[in-house]
Amino acid sequence: MMAETVAGSKGIVHGGDLDGARAAFPGAPEPWVDLSTGINPWPYPLPPIPVDAWARLPGRSAESALREAAAVCYGAPSPDRVAAAPGSQALIQILPRLRAPGTVAVLAPTYAEHAAGWAGAGHRVVAAASLAGCDADVIVVVNPNNPDGRIVPPEILLALAERQAARGGWLVVDEAFAEVTPESSVAAEAGRPGLVILRSFGKFFGLAGLRLGFLLGEPALVRALRAAVGPWAVSGPALSVATAALSDSAWIAATRRRLDAAAARLDARLAEAGLTIVGGTSLFRLICEPGAVALYNELGRAGVLVRRFDYRSDWLRLGLPVDGAAEDRLAAACEMFKIR
Repeated sequence: MMAETVAGSKGIVHGGDLDGARAAFPGAPEPWVDLSTGINPWPYPLPPIPVDAWARLPGRSAESALREAAAVCYGAPSPDRVAAAPGSQALIQILPRLRAPGTVAVLAPTYAEHAAGWAGAGHRVVAAASLAGCDADVIVVVNPNNPDGRIVPPEILLALAERQAARGGWLVVDEAFAEVTPESSVAAEAGRPGLVILRSFGKFFGLAGLRLGFLLGEPALVRALRAAVGPWAVSGPALSVATAALSDSAWIAATRRRLDAAAARLDARLAEAGLTIVGGTSLFRLICEPGAVALYNELGRAGVLVRRFDYRSDWLRLGLPVDGAAEDRLAAACEMFKIR
């Protein structure tokens, strides 16, 4: 089922806007508890960064090392199927300009920047409620989905990529949250005709400010993307830190376990508050609450920021509290909401 054309979006609301939250709730206690993103609240411990990483332009060997580390970490067949960019958001905006305008179907509801990026590059964008009967030059699937955590099985995605390739099209799979559900990833098939994969470094590793993302795909597309982002697109410090992080398999495994446990604790707190969880991943949970607007405001007055959605006023998405104090403030605000 396809919906009407989606126009280029302006003023898309994102999580993490503490400046806006402080303006909306000027009396809220500080520091704020920011649960409005799906970013790991326990970041990868920064390794020592060589002085040259700051002082010199990034070298080819450092970029090659990063691409090799990313290929191994994500399970891609080889580094020539990996391109790095300053954030997956940059890829979302550049990728639509690498092919002539056509029709693009975005499996919705999902991260709004995909529709905006393709529409802004002159493509006709439609929102698809399901993949059944999807007929477009490009199909975009966020997997696991943001905000509900929906997962499309890899075998379905690979069959769809094959169909797209036969028509000269693409299947774009945004795996921004796939580190916590590695079984959902199709990165091992990077290089298949028609299959384009996006990965975000900052969410799972808790280093969103580093601004790093990856495109995995056919070598020709990787070369085109690297040419589009230009030289030195990824900073020296980012190359250094990310190469170490992506190679740290012990930290990655331990962090998956830690996030699973934290998500279970958050589930328990939300259940105690009588809130209904309808989806998510171990980096965020989605609740459905008829009084979501009032709950959002109650949380805001308590200095707790969560993510709301214009297209579903009864949805709120919550990231993981960093510690017991943050959990307690969330629980207290939810209790106050029940009393009111």
